[in-house]
Amino acid sequence: MKKNSRRKFIKKTSIVSSGLFIIPRNVLGGSGYTPPSDQLLIASIGSGGKGGDIRNKWAENERVVALCDVHPNGNHGVIKSRKKYPSANFYVDFRELLDKEKHLDAVTISTPDHTHAVIANKAMNRGLHVYVQKPLTHNIEEARILTNTARKMKVVTQMGNQGGSSKGVDKIKEWVDKKLIGNINKVYSWTNRPVWPQGFKMPNPSSDKPKNLNWDLWLGPAPYREYRPEFHPFNWRGWWDYGTGALGDMGCHILDAPYKALELGYPKDVECSVANIYEKMWTANYFPEGPPAASLITLHFEKSVKTGSDVELIWMDGGIIPPRPEIIPAEDYLGEKGNTNGVLIIGEKGVISCGVYGLNPKLYRKGEKTIHLITDVPYINSLDYIHHKQWIDACKSGYGSKEYKKLSSPIEYAGPFTETVLMGNLALRSYMLKKGKEYIGRKKLLWDGINTRVTNFEPANQFVGRKRRKGWEL
Repeated sequence: MKKNSRRKFIKKTSIVSSGLFIIPRNVLGGSGYTPPSDQLLIASIGSGGKGGDIRNKWAENERVVALCDVHPNGNHGVIKSRKKYPSANFYVDFRELLDKEKHLDAVTISTPDHTHAVIANKAMNRGLHVYVQKPLTHNIEEARILTNTARKMKVVTQMGNQGGSSKGVDKIKEWVDKKLIGNINKVYSWTNRPVWPQGFKMPNPSSDKPKNLNWDLWLGPAPYREYRPEFHPFNWRGWWDYGTGALGDMGCHILDAPYKALELGYPKDVECSVANIYEKMWTANYFPEGPPAASLITLHFEKSVKTGSDVELIWMDGGIIPPRPEIIPAEDYLGEKGNTNGVLIIGEKGVISCGVYGLNPKLYRKGEKTIHLITDVPYINSLDYIHHKQWIDACKSGYGSKEYKKLSSPIEYAGPFTETVLMGNLALRSYMLKKGKEYIGRKKLLWDGINTRVTNFEPANQFVGRKRRKGWEL
């Protein structure tokens, strides 16, 4: 039975069985009541950690009918979600959930990066709407596959970079559209991440696996390794098999404003440098199993209508920040308070600055007073609600509807955007490739975005996708 038919069926049968044809809203549940026929049936896959947002206000008027987590009792967030929805069916294996929950409308996916793609792809191929946490996928190949699947299945999607729904992003787009800083040729972006251990040799197993953790399911498509507490529940971001480092964690939050406002598209090339001072110290600072403690990544883009010139985008992590443009007063923070995260969009007539999520945008123009849009903490806390509510409304209205067109980060946008974000990791992983004693990957990688290939260094293409364990194919 199709989703819309199911809702009509529920509505019709509930009216007939009750013997009533007109039911006052105040009897049903007051002004905020959503009748069952208008509620989405949602499953949460990955119900602890960030997946705990299933307990937030945006889900209150829907029906959360299933929860899923590979560690059912070992995570306080999972326990809270199960207490919040005691009647929801609980699963350890997402595949069992998708097979048994026949009447689902939508799923949220809040697992580690390396399992986003396989779960989302299976869900969409069943006709389910999906909300996937950022980054959309673990690698570029997966992002392209999800983009194609979403388009084919005509499902409603949203990536969980909630800053995409920020008023600050809209304001930056407005300033760019009005050419208030003229032609744009450079973007700086930066973060204080990683805030987890990163840039060291993978440790040996040091403790037993928790008894109720399904470790094989947690590993997903990654090669089998014994359990390590350094991987689960949080520090997996610092290892390539599971996470995408500081860039994957924060890039989709920080780069959304310039990528969207400037309509950057696919980059032409990418190169990087990492936090190693002396070659003899190399093995003490950076290992090929995970990202470095700090890095600098440079991408170049062809000019767009929005930019008026070619653009160089520089990403910095590990606490590195850009030089201060002369037009920004000495006492102003770069980006957000403490200079911890931010963006500088450099134009011929001025500079646009903002923090993470596009918040606190400032417009600096030569000889003019700074324009400053303040977005305070309560607004930051509301972004998660706004972003999810966009998705909920679009799910109910359908693919291509007016509500669908209001989505801030549907996969048709988030897929190409994620590909661009993860280009930096392609450079970082290639940087460690050796032939004998020579590091052969330390070069600018030329990129064919249409065909998702590095054109001047074939060994780098192994990192466009990944090898998958049997049973975890896309």
